[in-house]
Amino acid sequence: MKKTQFNIKQLVRKNILHLKPYSSARDEFTDFDQDMVFLDANENPYENGVNRYPDPQQKSLKKIIASQRKVSETNILLGNGSDEVLDLIFRAFCEPGIDNIITMPPTYGMYKVLANINNIEEQQVWLGENFQPDVEAILAAENSNSKLLFICSPNNPSGNLIEQKRIEELLDRFSGLVIIDEAYIDFTDRKSWVDGIYKYPNLIVTQTLSKAYGLAGIRLGICYASEEIIDVLNKIKPPYNVNELTQQRALQRVIEEDQIKDEVSAIIKGRIQLEEALSTIDFVEKIFRSDANFILVRVDDANKRYDQLIKNGIVVRNRSTQPLCENTLRFTIGAKEENEKLIQVLMSISKS
Repeated sequence: MKKTQFNIKQLVRKNILHLKPYSSARDEFTDFDQDMVFLDANENPYENGVNRYPDPQQKSLKKIIASQRKVSETNILLGNGSDEVLDLIFRAFCEPGIDNIITMPPTYGMYKVLANINNIEEQQVWLGENFQPDVEAILAAENSNSKLLFICSPNNPSGNLIEQKRIEELLDRFSGLVIIDEAYIDFTDRKSWVDGIYKYPNLIVTQTLSKAYGLAGIRLGICYASEEIIDVLNKIKPPYNVNELTQQRALQRVIEEDQIKDEVSAIIKGRIQLEEALSTIDFVEKIFRSDANFILVRVDDANKRYDQLIKNGIVVRNRSTQPLCENTLRFTIGAKEENEKLIQVLMSISKS
């Protein structure tokens, strides 16, 4: 049954709800277009490109992202990587030592780490068949202190999308906030959940420029949510959390839409080719369907095969310690020549 009403104020930590946020110099005056003398922020006056504080609200970057994603700029928060965005969500909505979150292993490991850092209990409800969530089990695990539910789609490390109907049911029935982590959404033809923020007031969608945009080195994460949720997160974010160099590089990259599409297409093509090659390797027991820029594979002996690949100069990820991932390796899709080398090494190992 769908919730009849959702009040974000009931989820926000009381001290955050009444917090008066810090106001920086650039929050109080932001019009850099005027020929004015800025003596308000105790900056070094000698121009070198980064001697001034960056825009604390990243307005130029948000304007482009909002236009591309067809949302309002007031529905966007940018962070120092998605990890900062996720940490802000914990700090805004979870009372340390009291509240809990629900995760669905195997999934992105930072959810658990951030829960531990913030002294928040993590309740785990393992994914079921085909790495899909058990909706009834998740709702049975929920209690009055369950504030956040994390859904990684496409999921890491399994690579699959979470079925739309299951997500819709969780959005309708879970009493807290539902965070859909879409770090890998650009590698699938499935529509993003970003549009859903206008239908579901309890929905938060996170994305990143680290994967499809190729900007892992600059650390830029994106959060989409209702204006009310974004306002709460803005209250507690550091004043200048996204530095000037990151903003400049991101501005250059996000407008290269054709180039990004070409790179994503090449990665998807490489994924298909690698899947075909893996199907011929005798020690590969299962290839899991992927909608991401990686493939999870079950092999006969993951530790042995991992060491063999290392000896041949190839580093992959051994995911065997994760729930439901016994004897699995995760292969990130590389450039054409890197994929070819991987296939060549796998074939040589297979024959030995």
